[in-house]
Amino acid sequence: MRALTRWARADLRRHRGEALFLVLATVGIVGSLLLATALFAYATNPWQRVFTRSDAPHVWIHTGAAAQTGRLADLHGVDAVAGPYPTESVTLLAHGTRASAELRATGRLPSVGRPLLTSGRWLSATEPDGVVLESSLAAALLAGPGDTVTLPGTARTLTVLGVADSAEPRYGRGERPGLVWASPAAVRAPDGQVTGLRLTDPDGTDYLVQRAVTVLGAGAVDEVSTWRQARTQAQGDNRLLGQVLGLFGLAALLAACLAVHGAIATRVRNHLRDIAVLKAIGFTPGQVVRVFVLQHLAYALLGAVVAASLVQGLGSRVPGRIGEAVGIWRMLPGYATGLLTVSAGTVLFIGATTALAAWRAGRVPPVPVPRPAASPGTGLSALARAALGRGLPPALVLGAHRVLSRRPRSLATVARLTLPLLLTVVALSTWSTIDRFRDDPAGTALTVHSAGLGEAQTRAVLRGDPRITAVYPGVEVSALVPGQTATIALRGAGTDREPYPYRLAEGRAPHGLDEAVAGQGLLDLLQVRVGDWVRMTVGAHPQILHIVGRSVEAENNGRVISTSLDNLRANDPQLPASRYELRLAPGADPDAVAAAVTDRSGGRLDVYTVARPAGGLTALRHVVAGLIAILAFIGLVELLTSIGAAVREGERELLALKAIGLSPRQISGITVAATVCTVLAANAVALLAGLPLARWLIDVQGRSTGLGTGLAQTPPAALLALFVLTATAGAAVLAALPAARAAHRHRADATG
Repeated sequence: MRALTRWARADLRRHRGEALFLVLATVGIVGSLLLATALFAYATNPWQRVFTRSDAPHVWIHTGAAAQTGRLADLHGVDAVAGPYPTESVTLLAHGTRASAELRATGRLPSVGRPLLTSGRWLSATEPDGVVLESSLAAALLAGPGDTVTLPGTARTLTVLGVADSAEPRYGRGERPGLVWASPAAVRAPDGQVTGLRLTDPDGTDYLVQRAVTVLGAGAVDEVSTWRQARTQAQGDNRLLGQVLGLFGLAALLAACLAVHGAIATRVRNHLRDIAVLKAIGFTPGQVVRVFVLQHLAYALLGAVVAASLVQGLGSRVPGRIGEAVGIWRMLPGYATGLLTVSAGTVLFIGATTALAAWRAGRVPPVPVPRPAASPGTGLSALARAALGRGLPPALVLGAHRVLSRRPRSLATVARLTLPLLLTVVALSTWSTIDRFRDDPAGTALTVHSAGLGEAQTRAVLRGDPRITAVYPGVEVSALVPGQTATIALRGAGTDREPYPYRLAEGRAPHGLDEAVAGQGLLDLLQVRVGDWVRMTVGAHPQILHIVGRSVEAENNGRVISTSLDNLRANDPQLPASRYELRLAPGADPDAVAAAVTDRSGGRLDVYTVARPAGGLTALRHVVAGLIAILAFIGLVELLTSIGAAVREGERELLALKAIGLSPRQISGITVAATVCTVLAANAVALLAGLPLARWLIDVQGRSTGLGTGLAQTPPAALLALFVLTATAGAAVLAALPAARAAHRHRADATG
């Protein structure tokens, strides 16, 4: 054991840089996997915890105030009922921020669908104007216990008594009103009611919703939300972030394991004599294998401990969603198990990969077999001889010949280098796709909801700002899908004379009677395609539309169908426009325009920023940058291993190369040329395979989030060229110094 330890220490002193990079790569890999685990936990566990603790209903049905909802309790499969609660749609203003909300007359703390207080206290009969805000609405209004919120256009004020979590769909600005629990006295003008149904069989949700709508009548149902929709919204982009981190983390783990395998295989090949000497002095094959495996397991263990310590100590301090996810993950029961499992699993994975390469070391014979140093001109291909005859630089020709003459070894090196480069191409494609939607001038930037102004007055206010270049009147209503199992958003935007500029991923824009475009989420829900006709129910009126295109919809999980306002007015000529989509001049600040419109309207217009398709993926930019850095470390480890092997093998050809008249600069150029050829081959494979793979992965993610396919953006040619140039130039610089040192060695050194 002492001899094994001494040999391992001597080997570490000779290869400190390589060991350092192996440790740093493991730190990055384990860290990314731990962050992915945290985001998965953040995306699923908190909502499930709230849903379970609050005995939340599986279905919430919003109806008119006159609906006979008492019959819902008699439906087979209903275990408990929450409500019905009278509701009032209002607009709240606090700290200069406006938000649409639903006042729900609750009174006593309910047993089914019980809000979980996070701060403050529950409603009290002695404070009729006291309310409790749902946590996402409270965060949007920057309001907490003790604050006062006002209702613009009225003299009413409400006092915030508490903030609570709920398993219902969260507040979305311009998309979904927030939830406010209030005493019955505070709900002065009820315009609807909401009933919650807790089911004995959650898997039968769709069937029970269909029966409930049949009992109440389609005209009485305004909206239906289920526990699946709430869970999907709670997971949202955090689940996508977790999937991306997990995918890249596992791929980076595989790349690191291949790099470790290549490093050990190269070390075995370059130290055959040393291993033979170890066996000659009494080392058994098992001891030789163990020394390699234990050495690299120590590197992996050190990297895993450092990564786990960083996530444990600093993970929650990372700004943004990732830090919040780590903070919540640390409070969950499975935190310690997840931390240990991910770290230990990575170490064992690297250990298993290491054992495959170390096995070869155990097969080395105890008597070293001398390798004859062949002349570089021996066995030159006809192409190489022709290139030398045409006056091409000998270093370039002989370097390319060295790569081609060792095909199995060169192919293995190219494969190991290709994986981190391919993942980098995928990461760059992800970055370009995010930038495309962030900077895309197509579509509109602001949505205006008219709360107290007519159509003519609203247009007059909007025309007063030169930064607004186009105004598209519209309306959005909830519609029941065929079978009456769910509600979707039916949107009328623009007119036949001024069509709305949809961002399309497939098909064409609607411009005829009954033509519409739909989001991917709606196509999946109804199991239809572009070109099909769909029927839905709006109140008591049927609406039949022909889907001629697929739009990129960031709202409502893509469950949106859009047509022109004129098509909706064909069924209801008196249908007023209640929302306006605004297109701004290039360079205009949406927040500044929104503030100006709100001021000119006297607070009677609610202005919201339009959700960008990749708005929730902004955090991915930082994740992608970190992943590229991790992949660069892994690629650097493999590149240093490849360069070391090339320099070591070139030393055996040193005498022959000098004998045929090559200068030290030309000799070092052979190694540099061989390295550059290998990197160029890896770059070519990475680009050819990485760009289609990136498009496929982004399409899969887009479909899972309701955005649909056709979103991927290929990185600019200049960026790809810079990527190839950087990788190639970096490889040449890294190879130049050790190759030059080897080329200037004395003849006697070359024979040692």
